[in-house]
Amino acid sequence: MTPEALRAELETGRLRPAYLLAGAEPLLREDALAALRERALAGASPDFDSDRLEGAAASPQALADALRTLPVLAPRRLVWLRAPEEGRAAGRALLEALAELVPTLGAETPGVLVVTAARADRRERWAKAFEREPAVRVDCDAPLGAASLAAFAREEARRQGLSLEAGVAELLAERIGPQLLLMRQEIAKLALVAAPARRLQRAHVEECALDVAEEPIWELTDAIGEGRPGDALALLARLRRAGSPGPVVLGTLAGHFRKLLRLRSGGSVPGPPFLLRKLESQSRRYTAQRLLAGLRAIHQADEVLKGQGGIDPDLALERLVLGLSA
Repeated sequence: MTPEALRAELETGRLRPAYLLAGAEPLLREDALAALRERALAGASPDFDSDRLEGAAASPQALADALRTLPVLAPRRLVWLRAPEEGRAAGRALLEALAELVPTLGAETPGVLVVTAARADRRERWAKAFEREPAVRVDCDAPLGAASLAAFAREEARRQGLSLEAGVAELLAERIGPQLLLMRQEIAKLALVAAPARRLQRAHVEECALDVAEEPIWELTDAIGEGRPGDALALLARLRRAGSPGPVVLGTLAGHFRKLLRLRSGGSVPGPPFLLRKLESQSRRYTAQRLLAGLRAIHQADEVLKGQGGIDPDLALERLVLGLSA
């Protein structure tokens, strides 16, 4: 199921007992989670009728208890589980328990289970459990290609109450590329320019929107993957001066390191031959353990950007890039 199909189904009033929101695009996962929270709680406070569990620390019993707890004010209770990383010992018991638990959930279960994961191998038993009715998997990967990005721009503009002149969605896709959070922020900024008509024109985009699709986001991942820390720091500074938000940079780095880890572990990733050759060459620079450590470092930097840790965000990004490229 796509995020668009999920929204359409929720508008019909259907609420399933279990959802897996899986994919590398955090914005799509967060949007899907917000839509499910709104539908399950129906305006009630999440303080009383929602639980958040961290997969690396939560026990199978804690998850089962949360799903059996009756809601206080809402129609259903929302139980959000952040899945532990596959392949790590911590949380493995929980993943195995999910494979047994999900098929037992039904309309009579007080809680609605929502599991979020940046990666969920469809071959794993726990992930397969969400492929069968009434549970469902929602694929939250960033759209690929100009046509898909333009479709996202059109949908985002509609969500923000804007109409688009012909060609505007394609122009936004060309200038911003697959950076969905930045696309959302730019459309919100352009809405102020388009007021009061609420219609975006090509001139608005050409004059006011960032043009970062050609900025060195991919050059940055190459500099890191090829072990060029000096170049990586310079490219990071250039990206930041161009207005690329920290979360967008982190999201790109996380996606890149997940691809390297997949290749280093014997898996495959989609892409043209020239890109795959480059990724395979970069993956050989790292051990699997170091790639996992890099992903943890990216997560820690994300926490800093969200206000935790008391470190300047730009300094945290610079330290991260140095560490990843060393």
